[in-house]
Amino acid sequence: MPRVVHFEIPVDNPDRAARFYSTVFGWKIEKWSGPMDYWLVTTGSNDQPGINGALARRGGPLMAVTNTMDVASVDDFVAQVLKNGGKVVSPKMPIPGVGYLAYCQDTEGNLFGLIQSDMSAK
Repeated sequence: MPRVVHFEIPVDNPDRAARFYSTVFGWKIEKWSGPMDYWLVTTGSNDQPGINGALARRGGPLMAVTNTMDVASVDDFVAQVLKNGGKVVSPKMPIPGVGYLAYCQDTEGNLFGLIQSDMSAK
């Protein structure tokens, strides 16, 4: 069963947001070395319940906090989303060294991600 494995918080000022979340919650926040402006957030140790996430530069006024589900196949789950009345907002794309990601909307307009692990993704 797919589970929420990641969250993204849209931000206008990454440095300000990182200071806020690290000061308020003690989260560890580090700039990702990948091809986009993205800051990885560690919310606690791996032996505690919970998930880690990221701060992402806001791309528009309607960007919202987004949860991403771990799935065996992005293609299969995109098909299920469409079959059940959802929409694809951003089609499947590779994240080098991580896997494949697509963003969708549910029937209520809520954004969510689907991620398929594949270290060979380019």
